[in-house]
Amino acid sequence: MDFDYSPKTKELQAKLLRFMDDHIYPNEKTYHEELAANTAAGKRWTALQTIENLKPKARAAGLWNLFLPVDSAAASGYEGAGLTNQEYAPLAEIMGHVPWASEAFNCSAPDTGNMETIARYGDEANKARWLKPLLEGQIRSAFAMTEPDVASSDATNIATRIERVSGAGGDEYVINGHKWWISGAADPRCAVFITMGKTDPEAPRHSQQSMVIVPADAKGIRIVRPLTVFGYDDAPHGHVEMYFENVRVPVSNILLGEGRGFEIAQGRLGPGRIHHCMRLIGLAERALELMCKRASSRMAFGKLVSQQTVTQERIAEARCKIDMARLLTLKAAWLMDIAGNKVAKNEIAMIKVVAPSMACQVIDWAMQVHGGGGMCDDFPLAYAYTGARTLRFADGPDEVHRNAIAKLELGKYAANPREVEMPITRGS
Repeated sequence: MDFDYSPKTKELQAKLLRFMDDHIYPNEKTYHEELAANTAAGKRWTALQTIENLKPKARAAGLWNLFLPVDSAAASGYEGAGLTNQEYAPLAEIMGHVPWASEAFNCSAPDTGNMETIARYGDEANKARWLKPLLEGQIRSAFAMTEPDVASSDATNIATRIERVSGAGGDEYVINGHKWWISGAADPRCAVFITMGKTDPEAPRHSQQSMVIVPADAKGIRIVRPLTVFGYDDAPHGHVEMYFENVRVPVSNILLGEGRGFEIAQGRLGPGRIHHCMRLIGLAERALELMCKRASSRMAFGKLVSQQTVTQERIAEARCKIDMARLLTLKAAWLMDIAGNKVAKNEIAMIKVVAPSMACQVIDWAMQVHGGGGMCDDFPLAYAYTGARTLRFADGPDEVHRNAIAKLELGKYAANPREVEMPITRGS
């Protein structure tokens, strides 16, 4: 495997690094100031102009929709950057240095996964209504899967009911269910939900679930509250608890067909997981950078913190852990490109375990070097930690992925090895 990046990727890396230096890092303080001002004015759940003003600049620089893979671009009729997963990986890493940066490039979750899903599985009418404005950055979206009343790490437990009924206006689906941790649902720009639920509870276990497109303004959608992560509500994006109460949508809003929700989830969550891992590597790189700078400027017990052996050991370990996670992520991306998500399921599961744990550890060490300052929002580390820790749950908890890895490994030596599916768990 050649670990050098393609000329196309190197060119985009240079552009992206320049954009981060010119526009993203200088606006970090502005971002937080605007959010604080909106909070004081009672407008916390309002789109931030700091990001909105950067979007035209990113588009003009040719840094828009970089995530869109070749097959989804062809299916959507949108050119995109035409990058492979391996080519996109180092770009997502750069964006990951600042948690909100990916939105400026229209490359943030859950929109990326939703755009790929509609591009691959939606009909032409749904592509025109939802995919086009998502690709243009005119609206945002949410993925409604996780539920509070069942263990959603096992997606066969999802209890939301999607029932087909006939009426004077034609056949419709009626949706009833209780969801939570629905990322992006509190954003006033959220215009559509991709919703997972059971269309046939009597069908075989993996054929009960379906996915349907639900407009955010549909009657019967009730948002209860935004949930907090270690005290952060992630406004204006947010993660909400919500209900679907007799929500009606046309049968044409079904994706791919009844009972094919798991099939769609397999296609959606593979790229979503690897995108999260790419960004986490960037977040860990930023934490290591901040740790080194802080350690090189603070005196303790008569010498620089960077001269303390424990600090040097942690810096060295951080460098090793980040590079190992990066190489494993690149391998997974490469395998997805040449063989497909299904063949790469073991590598995807491994990076989903490795990257969040690595990022949590590196950020924790960086916080320790910053002393008390590492615990407050004078530095970006406390918020970075919440994001990394959350991703040990999002798109599947560590335990589920470890079980899948172990089963695949054991299957190599079993008398009658059988295929183990990639786990389908909550998406973000």
